[in-house]
Amino acid sequence: MTPSATPAYRRLSVEERRSQLLEAALSLFAHRAPEDVSLDDVAEAAGVSRPLVYRYFPGGKQQLYEAALRSAAEELQQCFAEPREGPLLPRLSRALDRYLSFVDEHDTGFSALLQGGSVVETSRTTAIVDGVRRSAAEHIYQHLGIADPGPRLRMTVRMWITAVEAASLIWLDEDKQPPVEELRDWLVEQFTAVLTVTAGRDPQTAALVGTLAGDGRD
Repeated sequence: MTPSATPAYRRLSVEERRSQLLEAALSLFAHRAPEDVSLDDVAEAAGVSRPLVYRYFPGGKQQLYEAALRSAAEELQQCFAEPREGPLLPRLSRALDRYLSFVDEHDTGFSALLQGGSVVETSRTTAIVDGVRRSAAEHIYQHLGIADPGPRLRMTVRMWITAVEAASLIWLDEDKQPPVEELRDWLVEQFTAVLTVTAGRDPQTAALVGTLAGDGRD
């Protein structure tokens, strides 16, 4: 009787191993505050030894956290990368669906990220988070069809992004109530509302509000 063949062991490439460690770290940081995650935890989640984690991240937990944060930031930045097709508000709704889905899946990590105070927080991690906000604003300007937003419009959009972050944190604190679809619709209504207020002081925003009203009649 021929013995069954043993599956050949395949050594992971450097990039594959690094991706494996990052995925394990992200899964931990998603549901635990960064200070509550150790390199031993990451090694155990990835099924490797602690020295192997250090081999790929010689800067230790700080380097691993920043790499995981960049990976999460790239995903968040893509949330607002919606094709510029059709009316604006449905596009914004789809972008918020992706954003709130990320919040839902990375609840504790999202809270720790935005509320700050982590023992691993540095100027670099703060810059990564700020980069997500700026990227979201740039995507929104593109959706609005504005290449050169004025100061009032820029302030309005960035205020709304801050409101989305705050609402997301409160939503997590409130055990994810109201239902996410209701939260999304309310945030879209908030966007229209703040634009309408700014329109009373800014001709550029007033023109946009007129366009949005036209979209609503389509």
